Amino acid sequence: MNQGRVAIIGGSLGGLFAANLLQRAGWRVDVYERVSEELAERGAGVVTHPELFAVLARLGIDDARIGVEVASRLTLSRTGEVVGEHPHRQVLTAWGRLYALLRAALPAGCYHTGKHLLGLAQDDAGVAIRFADGSGAEADVLVAADGIRSTVRALLAPEVAPCYAGYVAWRGLVDESALGAATHARLFNHFGFCLPPREQMLGYPVAGAGNAMEPGSRRYNFVWYRPADAAELRRLSTDNAGRVHEKGIPPPLIADAVLAEIRAVAAQSLAPQFAEVVARTAQPFFQPIYDLESPRLAFGRVVLLGDAAFVARPHCGMGVTKAAGDALALAEALTCLPLAEALAAYSAQRVDYGRRIVAHARHLGAYMQAQLANEHEVRMAERYRSPAAVMRETAVPPALA
Repeated sequence: MNQGRVAIIGGSLGGLFAANLLQRAGWRVDVYERVSEELAERGAGVVTHPELFAVLARLGIDDARIGVEVASRLTLSRTGEVVGEHPHRQVLTAWGRLYALLRAALPAGCYHTGKHLLGLAQDDAGVAIRFADGSGAEADVLVAADGIRSTVRALLAPEVAPCYAGYVAWRGLVDESALGAATHARLFNHFGFCLPPREQMLGYPVAGAGNAMEPGSRRYNFVWYRPADAAELRRLSTDNAGRVHEKGIPPPLIADAVLAEIRAVAAQSLAPQFAEVVARTAQPFFQPIYDLESPRLAFGRVVLLGDAAFVARPHCGMGVTKAAGDALALAEALTCLPLAEALAAYSAQRVDYGRRIVAHARHLGAYMQAQLANEHEVRMAERYRSPAAVMRETAVPPALA
């Protein structure tokens, strides 16, 4: 049964989850992505959780196709010895792997690229949107899945903005085949950690280029948290020509000196296995860490979803799972309730969930944030940063932590 038309702004994972679920629930769906080309090779590693697999099952996507399974977690010392191990079975995947599966599940013709939203207007009859290329569209419901810098959220709730947490995450992917035999044997089949003073490194295996899953063709993903005050973030965001990229520097524009520095620091402060991972990653990049909380998600016929609504620090590994849960909650509400009631119910349910996830991620990231505080707070934070605690709580949903 035709439920009406939905326009989704943002064609990344949150938008694709919403598009697939709503399309299966009987809605006519159009996805509008600002970037002109396909997004399939963008992004890095993704941690999975049971809630994510439940949503994928709704879409007929077999969890065996998702990623690489590990059975345990381990922590390495500065010299490379194992100083802690924790059994925890988990599947790790890559952004591109999920994107390809979700994109393939969506009917052809409803995904539109090169659509930069300029404005929207709504009334009792629907929502009208216009794009920078002069085109426009109309829908009964508009879903904003356009990320942390959401254009839709800026139009409807300009007071809600990301808050910088005071540290960055260096990230990257290295081909499995590029790793030495000793490093591969120690790291590749585990969720690994290293805890140098005032920092945290973690890594895990994911699908390889072209979403390859065969042994030897996969990749290793790393996330390395390092403190960076406002001045340091500005320095990191300055390219070779001296231009500062305030809203995030594209990876290819990171200054040569900054990349050389991060590789040198890795060699000095990380376990040699992780230092090798950083050294052999072709294009490391960094992600400033932000918190974002929206007090409400429904604005008439417009709703926020995924990172447009809440952004939790990546310590909890819940970003993609939360977006999938948002999409499922929205689809179920629209199936069971009249439109206005459905959007209000969705907002109430997911605001509560989003707040809990953000709070959990802040707890996990408190140690990193303390690095910019006074020495007493640093020492207090250090007490709660044992290998056992880090392995037990990182990338685990709040209910299971």
